Amino acid sequence: MRLFCHVFFLALALRASRSMASSSAGSQDWSSAILIIVDQSGKGDFTKIQDAIDAVPSNNTEPIFIRIEPGIYREKIVVPADKPFITLSGTKAKSTIITWNEGWNTVESPTASVLASDFVGRYLTIQNTFGSSGQAIALRVAGDRVAFYGCRFFSFQDTLLDDTGRHYYTNCYIEGATDFICGNGQALFEKCHLHSVSTNGGAITAQRRESALDNTGYSFVSCKVTGVGVGTTFLGRPWGAYSRVVFAFTYMTNSVAAQGWDDWGDPNKQRTAFYGQYRCYGPGSDLSGRVGWSRPLSVSEASQFVTKSWIDGRNWLRPRPAHFRNFSTLIVRSPNGSG
Repeated sequence: MRLFCHVFFLALALRASRSMASSSAGSQDWSSAILIIVDQSGKGDFTKIQDAIDAVPSNNTEPIFIRIEPGIYREKIVVPADKPFITLSGTKAKSTIITWNEGWNTVESPTASVLASDFVGRYLTIQNTFGSSGQAIALRVAGDRVAFYGCRFFSFQDTLLDDTGRHYYTNCYIEGATDFICGNGQALFEKCHLHSVSTNGGAITAQRRESALDNTGYSFVSCKVTGVGVGTTFLGRPWGAYSRVVFAFTYMTNSVAAQGWDDWGDPNKQRTAFYGQYRCYGPGSDLSGRVGWSRPLSVSEASQFVTKSWIDGRNWLRPRPAHFRNFSTLIVRSPNGSG
């Protein structure tokens, strides 16, 4: 059964990729989208976010824009792998909150799981209020070509599971204490604020790259790193032996420990992990106390990590739609007649 599911979802991913390639050739108009409104007061198309997602037909090829009116949505949401091209958008992250309270027991435990490719999240707060007693994912991202704009993510341990695929985060706030950005995605974080609530040496990142041939890793560009104490935060530790994380042009407060990085109790990973820093500033950016197996990057070394080319973003990042079509057009197109 596990092999069947793997093959099934791989087939869906390939189908979405082909659809995206066709769209890139000019067949898809990204300037318009079908609009679905989620409003707890009952004035929209749905009162729950998951109901709106469920209304999108499988193997969707239409840009879908789900606008979420302000409110606290106490629900766990999943964007399935066979529903690409969905945008979930609030108007302000602080007033559009998706919240759940569950420890990481299964892959279904995150507050929000994005399994589909070509997904966009805008102006949302996604949080897991499980607390400090264990792993608790707020957001899992396992689709390819996924972007988040102006969002906020809160938990304590493993806040953001940036699992697989190419991802872009800009102007986002990410808070946690232990490994709160983790996984084996290939991600660019641009102008994001990373805030550690650790008081005893928690790590911001736990990137899981397992092979030198694996083209994954996390790049933080023009970001800000803050924390609740002096020297209480590591920039990262290697979940995978070839863990790869780069910070560039980033402001670091004195919450960053002088050594910068931790080997997770396995000295062998010191030889294979790739941890770099380029033109960062602030009291926590001082390289003089860094562990010897991290590296200050040269211009040529840093160049591959500091632009959207790192995630091939110029080929798939798209602007917000300017025009919207009525939800009824989606119902008509749905093979079930009702979405």
